[in-house]
Amino acid sequence: MTVAERTRATTEPALAQCVGVSVDHGHGHGVIHALRDVTLVIRPGERVALWGRSGSGKTTLLHALGGLIEPSAGTVLWKDEPLSTLDEAVRAGLRARGIAYVFQGAHLLPHFTAFENVAFAAAASGGPPEPERSRELLELVGLGAKLDSLPSELSGGEAQRVAIARALAQRPELLLCDEPTGQLDTDTGRRVLDLVDALQARFGFALVLATHDSGVARRHDRVLRLTDGELE
Repeated sequence: MTVAERTRATTEPALAQCVGVSVDHGHGHGVIHALRDVTLVIRPGERVALWGRSGSGKTTLLHALGGLIEPSAGTVLWKDEPLSTLDEAVRAGLRARGIAYVFQGAHLLPHFTAFENVAFAAAASGGPPEPERSRELLELVGLGAKLDSLPSELSGGEAQRVAIARALAQRPELLLCDEPTGQLDTDTGRRVLDLVDALQARFGFALVLATHDSGVARRHDRVLRLTDGELE
């Protein structure tokens, strides 16, 4: 990130924030502290890596940041609104209109074609049907010839590219990626990351990507290291 970009990043309003966020699982002597007093700011258009080993709290932090879970303490803000204290239906609506996910496994609907998976995500975000855009997104990720393929007919890399197109169908301002190359071989994983970078440059969404791989983390503008639920 250049000096000009760093200056802009510090002056732009926050897109998403965690303020003193902790997440606990269990009770009493069996409690597990998945996150401990985490504070961070994600600004529009920036590329952030969450780096840490398995069990460090990366997935929990992504889920908290995106409003999928409520923190045990602290506040999650989306555009200065308290996302973590909103009713679940309201949170779901905000997520659908501004936040999208790409998970470690593609998690495609198994009985839907690639095209139907992307089109369904577009409809679920509350916008009008956009079949042409769904086709364009699949073409953009290199799968124009796989529109009618079921997930079982796709390779791991192809399925993950459908998942990326599905996420982009929501027109996100924030894309959260949880180990998106974790189940892919090195070469396929690199190509998926190159694709995510190219799409981020084209569409301008903020990107937060969780990874245990330091090489993947270094591809991003900012690296946040998590250890035992704490940001270092």
